[in-house]
This record gives sequence, structure tokens and C-alpha cells, in this order.
Amino acid sequence: MFGDKPSTLPQTVALVLVPEFTMMPVTAAIEPLRIANRLSEQNLYRWTLHSLNGQPVAASNGILTMVNGDLETITPEASIIVCGGLSIQRNTDKRMLSWLRKVARRGAQIGAVCTGAHILAEAGLLDGYRCTIHWENLPGFSEAFPDLKATGGLFEIDGDRFTSAGGTTAIDMMLTMIASQHGPDLAASVAEAILHSPIRHHSENQRMSLPARIGARHPKLVSIIEKMEANLEDPLSPSLLAKQASLSTRQLERLFRRYLDRSPKRYYLELRLKKSRSLLLQTDMSVINVALACGFSSPSHFSKCYRGYYGRTPYRERGLPLQQAAA
Repeated sequence: MFGDKPSTLPQTVALVLVPEFTMMPVTAAIEPLRIANRLSEQNLYRWTLHSLNGQPVAASNGILTMVNGDLETITPEASIIVCGGLSIQRNTDKRMLSWLRKVARRGAQIGAVCTGAHILAEAGLLDGYRCTIHWENLPGFSEAFPDLKATGGLFEIDGDRFTSAGGTTAIDMMLTMIASQHGPDLAASVAEAILHSPIRHHSENQRMSLPARIGARHPKLVSIIEKMEANLEDPLSPSLLAKQASLSTRQLERLFRRYLDRSPKRYYLELRLKKSRSLLLQTDMSVINVALACGFSSPSHFSKCYRGYYGRTPYRERGLPLQQAAA
């Protein structure tokens, strides 16, 4: 199980960099290990970087990152972390999927940060395991892998699989591992050294609270938006939303105008369009299925609304000519 005390030290952590990987979760995974070594005055951990072919990899921020070798140079005892980022579907290589399945059969501990969970899911390595992924990618991930237990938490450790949502959540995952292997005192000292206190629980929400996101704490407004977010595929009518909040439709309109400077209908439409963009960019769903999944009754209506909001059609969002996309 990931987090069990290793039989020999140092414990090796091999990070596999996928093209356009996000750099923050990679450094967030490494730095707690480095500081644990320094504070304990022991060589508890070592880490290596790898790519599919052993060549340097460009991160999503454009920085070209050197690696220690290709996948075959990863030692058998290493815990493996697949590090994803942008355009994860385009950057999912069949050779990597085959290699991951091979090392999984060998009993390797395999995890992921950021969108690396998509690669593990594609390889079939998350079947029956709890997992998580960045909240922006969660709708597309859930559509692509509906049978997986995607929790939306900060990180998940489930047996020999472990995933973190990206950003700084890898810090909390690695601190949890350090606490399990070498005691909570060391983990707390590492957290203080990197000014990350307290250590967050895996089940905490990735996103800010809804009142913080919308800049308003009006209880009825928050309740209505929560209902909107939970019903994007089958949108609720303004009259029903108003009735459920014990408001008239006119009061509902005034509430949204006052706090959000738009009508409830417009706000609801924007929520659905934002979800549709995530699905277009992160899944292979057809435009028609994306439209239906976001509550649009027809592709033409969806395309008109999408273009009005984003300035381009759903087909162009994917970089496809209209004729090819419609084929």
C-alpha cells in the first residue's frame, strides 16, 4: 500500500513527465521529500524524472525539463507518479499505457498528479479504486469513465493507487505519506518548513466555497446556484427555482441582478456553457452529445449560444473544420 513504511531506504519515487505537464504539482510532490531528508538528516527518499523516450519534456509553462531516462530506466521498487497537464487526451501515448499495465502486473505502486489520472484510467489501472482529478477536468473525466469512483477530493490514497488533483494538493498527499511512513512529527515539521499548515485532509473540497466564488453570502442566492450547478443536464425553469426558494420570479430576477449583475437565465446559461467547453476540450464526446449533456435541446441552439459567449463555434473550439466535425 502507498504510504506503508518501505523495507529499504531511500525510497525511490519516479515521476513520469507527460508533454505539457503542469509544473506546480511536480515540484509540490518533490519538495516535501527533499525537506524530509534535510530535517531528518537521513536519506529517506530519492526521486527521478522520466519521459517516454528519455528526451527532455516541455511543461505547460514552456520550460524544457531534463529527465534521468526513459520508462525502462525506472527501478522495479520505485513508486511511480504520472504527471499530466494540458491536452491530456492528445498526450496519452499507447506505449505508456502498455508500460503502465506491465508494471502494474508486477505490483508497482502507481499514482498520478493533475490530469495524470486520465492516463491511469485509460490504462484500466483505476478500476475499483477511489481516485480524484482537478475540478476543471472532473466533468469530462466522469463522462469518459462513468464507472470509476472519482471523488473530487484533494487527493486519494487507495491501496497501491494514489492520485492528487493538481496544484498544491500533491503537498498534502506527500505529507500524508511522510506521516504514515516516518511519523506525524516529521510531516508537521516539513509542512512548517514550506509554510503549508495545516496539512489538509484528502476529502476537503478543491474549490473555494460557493459564497467566496460568487462574492455573496445571501443564503437563498447560494441555494439557488447550488441547484443550478447540480442540474446542468436538465435545467430547472426560473419559476421552479423561485418557487423552491420561496420567491416570486420577480424577486429572483432582482436577487441575481443585485449580486451578480445578470439575470438568473443568463447565469444558468453561462454555467452550462462553461461545462460544455470542458467537455469539448477534455473528452471525445460528439458535439451533439456535449450539447445534450449541458441541457441544450439542439446542436444549432448550442452552437449559437456557444459562439455568442466564446466568439467561436464548438467545432472551431476543437480546431476542426466544420465539414470534418460534422462527418
